[in-house]
Amino acid sequence: MRIQPIANPGQVHRLRIDSSILEGNAPGDPATRFLMVYTPPGYDESEQYPLFMDLAGYTGSGQSPLNWKPFGMNLPQRLDYLIAGEKMGPVVVALPDCFTAYGGNQYINSSATGRYLDYLIDEVIPLIENQFSVRPGREYRAVFGKSSGGYGALMHGLLRPDIWAACACHSGDAYFEFAYLSDLPDLLTELAKHGESVQRFLEAVWAKEKVQGSESMALMMIGMAAHYDPDPQAPLGFRLPVDVHTGEILPDRWERWLAHDPVRLVDRYADNLRKLKGIYIDCGTKDQFRLLWGARIMHRKLHALGIAHEYQEFADNHSDIDYRMNESLPFLYRAVTAS
Repeated sequence: MRIQPIANPGQVHRLRIDSSILEGNAPGDPATRFLMVYTPPGYDESEQYPLFMDLAGYTGSGQSPLNWKPFGMNLPQRLDYLIAGEKMGPVVVALPDCFTAYGGNQYINSSATGRYLDYLIDEVIPLIENQFSVRPGREYRAVFGKSSGGYGALMHGLLRPDIWAACACHSGDAYFEFAYLSDLPDLLTELAKHGESVQRFLEAVWAKEKVQGSESMALMMIGMAAHYDPDPQAPLGFRLPVDVHTGEILPDRWERWLAHDPVRLVDRYADNLRKLKGIYIDCGTKDQFRLLWGARIMHRKLHALGIAHEYQEFADNHSDIDYRMNESLPFLYRAVTAS
């Protein structure tokens, strides 16, 4: 589509955070982060706005949604478009940098990656509330994202309804048996090139100027292990769920992964989900990472529990689906501004 510029666009601000929560994290990732914040057209300090937070997908970070796109809109342009078209009201949106040495983030706390859930809640939100005119309290906050960002948004809704009033999950990681198991053999194939050593693989990838697609996927699977099965006693601070030589699934380690699967957490955290003012879930019917099935299970479980939510499927895959925010962002705005 051709993008017509908005006469009075919103603005993007860059803030620095010297995080005490991320200081000394296991991979040695920087504790100093830069937070991008969108303010809407006509932003007025005398007004107060809902606060949204965008969690980037794996391999992305806070600046990724700001990139120029041919025949498409980046996030600030989309927000301008939706606000100008009166599809939603004005909001302030935080775009945090949570990138890690493992290529991305699941936005939960892990001793192997860092306390990113705590970082977002205890450092990012207070900074925004101090610097920008946002409405105070969880009633006016929403978190959204796609892929790993969608997973993170859903987990924040599950675990912290005291902080968030609504969440939106686009094609988020769920039903780990389908989402991850079939990628483990490819991980082992990559590790075999480095003497079946995760450490050697990581050193080789981190030294490269250009990471190949198969290496990026292997790095992502290692990152999932670092998020889902941290173990300070392990050489790298986490463990894989498979024998790296035979490929055999290690049941006790795999169960550690499954303990973080949203489809297994819905029943336990049903009361938390009932506290939310809005839950939005969607997924493409052609999703190449097999995430449709997890979305359907989530939808079925939420329906069985009587938890109100918006669920949609669309005829597309996992890639370049930011246009789906035309549905989720107005939904979130209606949810947080409802009386």
